[in-house]
Amino acid sequence: MTTSKEATARELEDQKGLSASNDLVLKARAYRKYWDEHLETMPRAELEAKQLEDLKEIVAFAYEHSPYYRRTFDKAGVSPSDIHSLSDIAKFPFIDKKTERDTQGIGSMLGELCCVPEEDVTFISTSSGSTGVPTISPFTAQDFKEFQETESRWFWQVGMRPNSRYIHALNFSLYVGGPDVIGAQNLGALCIWGGTLPSERLLWVLKTYQPTVIWTSPSYAWQLGEKALKSGINPKKDLSIKTIIVAGEPGGSIAATREAIEEIWGAMVYDFYGLSDIFGACAAMCEVRDGLHIAENHILVETVDPKTGAVLPPGSTGELVYTTLRKHARPLIRFRSGDIGWIDYTPCPCGRSAGRIHVLGRKDEMFIVSAVNVFPSDVESVIRSLKGITGEYLIRIFDQDYTSKYSVEIEKSEGNPASDEEVAAFVSAQLKGRLGVKPASVVVHADGTLGTRSEHKSKRVIDERVHTKL
Repeated sequence: MTTSKEATARELEDQKGLSASNDLVLKARAYRKYWDEHLETMPRAELEAKQLEDLKEIVAFAYEHSPYYRRTFDKAGVSPSDIHSLSDIAKFPFIDKKTERDTQGIGSMLGELCCVPEEDVTFISTSSGSTGVPTISPFTAQDFKEFQETESRWFWQVGMRPNSRYIHALNFSLYVGGPDVIGAQNLGALCIWGGTLPSERLLWVLKTYQPTVIWTSPSYAWQLGEKALKSGINPKKDLSIKTIIVAGEPGGSIAATREAIEEIWGAMVYDFYGLSDIFGACAAMCEVRDGLHIAENHILVETVDPKTGAVLPPGSTGELVYTTLRKHARPLIRFRSGDIGWIDYTPCPCGRSAGRIHVLGRKDEMFIVSAVNVFPSDVESVIRSLKGITGEYLIRIFDQDYTSKYSVEIEKSEGNPASDEEVAAFVSAQLKGRLGVKPASVVVHADGTLGTRSEHKSKRVIDERVHTKL
């Protein structure tokens, strides 16, 4: 007869054996290029066949378990049995942020889009609420497990390994990117749960513990490096950061912004892209840094005309629309993201077969001046490439003579001998030459006085229009 002490001892030995086995797997993986080679290099025909299988299942699951999807599918005259190919998803109605807000709290706290009972939900995050009421993003245990498996893949993709030291400098309060640190832990890296520490404290952590990888926003990565230099810390010599992951703003996909950050830190910058509606990072750069590979085993991507909703051919610029293929707590069927960009399916030199998204900016942030479409990221690309100014900027959009105009406020670098007027004229000419439209004015501030620096996302666009807003 086995005693309870003997059973406990045997269980502990089994756990040790499992732990040792996991350690061996991680050590063996450390020399491999891919986190999951089969998944990441899968031929497109095989990948799309699996997408179709999952699409049929998730649409049927949504119809059977969500009051909202059943009602809207019936109203549109479509049913899960209508899906025979990936393109058939275009028959189904769109949803968007407004749909999430309007259905949240109806029937239950989780709302009409949710497809599982609350007892099956193990985690929720919320959106920031910057464009309205914060929306909930629920996860079952399996949803969350697959979410973190994807994060491990992205971390591995940018070079994180079990011998890396990683500091997670993202908000943990309800933010869907907070739990991504678990993906780094699952990979085997030493993880420091930094969160949104004050800059001085974060610099102390970087100097004391010498992490090699950090994740934060692009603007804060640049500002933190600037603060380090001003406090007598040389990031290139005194710190050990070799990889900087950025997300939450478009800067990581703007070459001039990446180069400005890399110049301060002596580190490589990689952009990640996520949506609170789906999960943390849904797409990430590889070593090629030409777009962001999206998790196509989890997400079906469409590009549609922002005004008409008509589906556009791959490679066309339009609004990115996502359908979740495996998230069961709250599937998203044809979710209009509001992000303008395109998807590239051409082979990537890295060998990964997943398509790469290129995000230009938010649909609601684009403005038109003299018939030219302008995104804040276009302005940032110019500002961050110029010498003699700090790289900080603020855009104001306003009405003038029944049309939209824009002005730009910037900071002159300390020690720049040029007059404010000369700096303004230079920046104005560069914007005109590169964007095709001249700003109505360029306002020059002293170094450090513009007020756009933030330890999180920076507010860089003020829209003052009343009559010409789209």
